[in-house]
Amino acid sequence: MKQTTPEVHSYFDQTTNAACYIVKDPSSSACAIIDSIWDFDMASGRTHTAHADMLIDKITKNGWTLEWVIETHVHADHLSAAPYIVQQMGGKIAIGSNIDRVQKVFGKVFNAGTEFQMDGSQFDRLFEDGDHFKIGNMDVEVMHTPGHTPACVTYVMGNSAFIGDTLFMPDFGTARADFPGGSATELYNSIQKILALPDDTTLYLCHDYKAPGRDDFCWQTTVAEQKANNVHVGGGKTEEEFVSFRTARDAQLTMPKLIIPSIQVNMRAGQLPPAEEDGGVYLKVPINRL
Repeated sequence: MKQTTPEVHSYFDQTTNAACYIVKDPSSSACAIIDSIWDFDMASGRTHTAHADMLIDKITKNGWTLEWVIETHVHADHLSAAPYIVQQMGGKIAIGSNIDRVQKVFGKVFNAGTEFQMDGSQFDRLFEDGDHFKIGNMDVEVMHTPGHTPACVTYVMGNSAFIGDTLFMPDFGTARADFPGGSATELYNSIQKILALPDDTTLYLCHDYKAPGRDDFCWQTTVAEQKANNVHVGGGKTEEEFVSFRTARDAQLTMPKLIIPSIQVNMRAGQLPPAEEDGGVYLKVPINRL
């Protein structure tokens, strides 16, 4: 059976080093947004919607129909604009079914209270490993790829895969695995699942940090390139080698600059915490917890 090649429109945000995608079914007007970005200024606590509005404008001008706003995981480096986009365009918000594991960990870290439901019910759809769903007529297969977080998933569409925070460009390596609930062993095994896809599969990444010596940002590669050249897992590196390296490296890393607002919002499917008695909305800063 002939594979469907999705029509992919990529948007890279240099403020957060994050890539976002509009993925369109080539046989219909249906599309999905993967890993949307809600602009946030940490110093002032102000939000704005320039990035999301750019996506909305693209979809509107082309007469496309937005069916899904999907997340590869609970991001720690940018806020999700999913609720705002769905309010403007319609569609369903979805993530991997292990979101409850993330919510149970970070619900405690941020003392979210008994009103915070830790069952993923903030999302419209929770994808199990091996699930299939449609964007228009295009089939999408869901692979659970935990390690960076317990809820990380990869979306495979024909000859393309949207792999979230598992692999970076070959010259930059792999994602960290030291967040609460993360696991270098699980990350290695998840990467092997991705590398088992056909060599010519296009991999769409969630981030790029421009490795030393490279002039341009890049967020697209292939399975073959990763297997041959990834500096952390390429060339047949063993699980033991990877776990030892990843554990030592993670111990030297600082927290992402937007992890505190991002996790609190993204574990709620992009919603802010509920307003307090004075009508204001507040984000918490846990002391010595991260």
